Amino acid sequence: MLDRLGFPSVGNHRRFVTAIAVDAVGSGVFMPICVLYFLVTTDLSLVQVGAAISLASLVSLPVGPMIGGLVDRIGAKQILLVGNLLQAAGFTAYLFADSFVVITLWTLVVTVGRTAFWGSYGNIVAAISVPGEREKWFGFLGALRNVGFAVGGLLSGLAITIGTPTAYAAVVIANAVSYVVAFLLLLAVPDPPRTAHTPTPGSWAIVLRDRPYRVLWATQLVYSTSMMVLNFAIPVYATTVLHLPGWVTGAVFTINTVMVGFGQGLVVRAMTGHVRWRVLLVTNAVFAASFLVLLGANWLSVGLATAVLLGGSIIYTLGELLGGPVHGALSAEAAPEHLRGRYLSLIQLAWNLAGTIAPIAFAWLLDRGPTPIWLGLCGVGLAGAVLAARLGTVMPLASERVSNAARDEDVAGV
Repeated sequence: MLDRLGFPSVGNHRRFVTAIAVDAVGSGVFMPICVLYFLVTTDLSLVQVGAAISLASLVSLPVGPMIGGLVDRIGAKQILLVGNLLQAAGFTAYLFADSFVVITLWTLVVTVGRTAFWGSYGNIVAAISVPGEREKWFGFLGALRNVGFAVGGLLSGLAITIGTPTAYAAVVIANAVSYVVAFLLLLAVPDPPRTAHTPTPGSWAIVLRDRPYRVLWATQLVYSTSMMVLNFAIPVYATTVLHLPGWVTGAVFTINTVMVGFGQGLVVRAMTGHVRWRVLLVTNAVFAASFLVLLGANWLSVGLATAVLLGGSIIYTLGELLGGPVHGALSAEAAPEHLRGRYLSLIQLAWNLAGTIAPIAFAWLLDRGPTPIWLGLCGVGLAGAVLAARLGTVMPLASERVSNAARDEDVAGV
């Protein structure tokens, strides 16, 4: 079944894969309401909630590089476990958060936990996969997470429709429990094999001098910013600007996650033979097209706006399907193995920067109407296309074709 969908064989990695799936279900419940939850359960305004999330992300930015060094020194699994515990604690505390300061504090804990998770996740995926199949593995695990998000999205749509503080609190509890279950599963996962190299005092200097990787980082930052639209712009746009029913937001997330869950492997298979940087260029063009479609929903009736919003979400998801696996594979393969923790922490820094900027920027722009945010995001997509073309000239790996076939290397076990 997995092979027909274009995914790799799970083999001995079932516990890790199951933990990722459980984690995703809980996260999928909360993602569509991450801003709406605080609007319902506190007296804070939209801009205040956005500012709290952005401030927490800003304060946590130095954590990413520190985690990269820790991954190289003590291993990815340990950092992954800590990340799950921090997120479980933070979401539990959300049940009692009722002020700007308290929300900012616990969002900081959640953000550090998420940084720890993603700062170690890529290292484990790189260890269990082999060159030539990494688009498959990053695509597969991304798809698996999105199936979990789909299940969670259905429940979140129900919570938005009910609209009571109790319904929203149930979503937060479900997310906290999912992190605890994922932690217990990950305890049984063996540590990835460690490289024989020992990090040197000049390791970070080597990372920062890597010019091609800096271009990849900038490309990742643009992609990450576009990826924030699903969580921070579309739900608020649909609910507070277009005044659509609560089920529409849940449907958007369900469409996205089902498309990624069941279509990601097929898209990765269809990429075979295509040059990586060109795939990234098309990714950004597709994102820009989706933003124009979403803008068009503003001038339509509720029924037509719903149809256009869902159509725009489908186009948006195509961009995600194209870009995610290639970004994941390039980020891991372009990093020297003994410094992979540090290198991938820079990629996580790009995600965190996008997470810092997006909530407050999107809220500020939406507060001024739909045109500024969607045209601005079109500009982001065009900038990403230019960077993708540049990446093809400076990074040889980006000019390689997607093969989806294992090269002659041993598979590292987890």
